[in-house]
Amino acid sequence: MIGTHRLLEGNIMTGVNLSKQHPSVYKSLMKLDADVKAALETAGVDPLLVELVKIRVSQLNGCAFCLRMHTRDALAKGETTDRLAVVAAWWEAQYFSDQERAALALAEQVTALAVPERRTWDDGSLTDEQVSAISWLATVMNAWNRVAVSSHYPVAP
Repeated sequence: MIGTHRLLEGNIMTGVNLSKQHPSVYKSLMKLDADVKAALETAGVDPLLVELVKIRVSQLNGCAFCLRMHTRDALAKGETTDRLAVVAAWWEAQYFSDQERAALALAEQVTALAVPERRTWDDGSLTDEQVSAISWLATVMNAWNRVAVSSHYPVAP
């Protein structure tokens, strides 16, 4: 095939592993991820909410690798299976607080870059510092999803 994809045995597509092809760029993304984690902690964003945002962004981007990883992380941090089961339709479920709803809507806006700009998340339940930290979280999660999807990271039982 043309481009970075190659046809393998059994018609399985694979791509260039971006982290191995340009490890210094990957390390820079890891540093950005660490900086975003610090910003989230400073802003007082609950670790379970961080995982919910990572999961929702990964759902929107179709990243199975990140979905599996962050669902496991959320469960390990005490998230419930009921909430995880409905995060894809969070606006339909009564499982989420106003702050969680605002954060999920903000993450969706950052991921989709809706035009004209939607501000359904802007209900006052997030501080300016939290809005910034969650926006950065969605931005870096989008980057991680694109690395994983483009590199076709294997996701098998």
